[in-house]
Amino acid sequence: MPATSSSVGSGAAGAAIFADSDSRKYRYFDPKGQRATHYEDMTVDVQPDPERYLIQDWIISFADGKGAYVKQNTAAQSSNWHAFRAPDQEWERTHYQRQSKIETMVQSVINNARKSGAPKTFDKAWVKILQAQLGAWKHAEFGLGTSLMQAQRYGYTQMINNATLTNSSYKLRLAQDITLYLAEIGMDLPGWDDELGKKTWLEDNNWQGTREAVETIMGATDYLEQYFAINIVFEPLVGEVFRSGFLMQIAAANHDFITPAVISAAEADYERNLANTIDLMHLLANDDTHGAANRKLFQGWVKKHGALADKAATGLQPIWSMPHSKPVAFADVRAKSDERIGQILGELGLKR
Repeated sequence: MPATSSSVGSGAAGAAIFADSDSRKYRYFDPKGQRATHYEDMTVDVQPDPERYLIQDWIISFADGKGAYVKQNTAAQSSNWHAFRAPDQEWERTHYQRQSKIETMVQSVINNARKSGAPKTFDKAWVKILQAQLGAWKHAEFGLGTSLMQAQRYGYTQMINNATLTNSSYKLRLAQDITLYLAEIGMDLPGWDDELGKKTWLEDNNWQGTREAVETIMGATDYLEQYFAINIVFEPLVGEVFRSGFLMQIAAANHDFITPAVISAAEADYERNLANTIDLMHLLANDDTHGAANRKLFQGWVKKHGALADKAATGLQPIWSMPHSKPVAFADVRAKSDERIGQILGELGLKR
């Protein structure tokens, strides 16, 4: 009979022979489907766990005795942190491939638009809006991306951390796209002010609620609270309101067909991030042992961050009156936003 790690009392490489040790397929975890996907092979148990395979305990520990990863980094609890599989099945290679395609598309749109002189046809009031309001929004995206970058360090499994980190990468990419986009079209528009977005973010009263909401998320010490607050609360109540309800719908009416193309990838990003977040939170909310406690915790996060997001969205309302052409009303966008978050929370058994 082949030796096992428990029978030899060692976790050293080569100390035991396992079933299928000479196989090129992995069998040390239970796949979500009949067969393990490439995503599962690349992510499941890549991050070590003494409860599963590290019988010698953590190889590296901090001075206080804590291991490299601890469950106490979040107030949420789980009977099996390793059960989560991201619906988008994104890992390092696929993530880089998708990001590269998006960047190629965005740069192509901007280059072709500038060659045709499209920025010069923008409505003059809309030009000011892009400088100030879109210029301010990039700071919100950067703040959320930075928050998720911090959060991914504390997740207990590679599957959770992968989903959080790709989420961060999408946010930071969008902040960069907006920065480069505004800088490039600014070269074609006389009197362009690259600093107006930052000034608006820091000083304009319309944006201070959004700043408060973003900075509160950034200051949270629970990594799952950050992940939850961004995708379950802030995005449907503020992110989609500004990106989809304002930029995507109003730009064309003001002779701008470039901005929606630049921003459109972010909407697809969010759908992927939302699916990942709902899947993880649904597992926790319906955990056989900890489900009730987790739902109570999540409800508290909804109340805390929902109030801030509502304040942020209300503060942005005056922006809808700034363009010369106003094909959509703020009230209609907010109504759709309320319906959207209701559907999201409903999937988790939560309420506003």
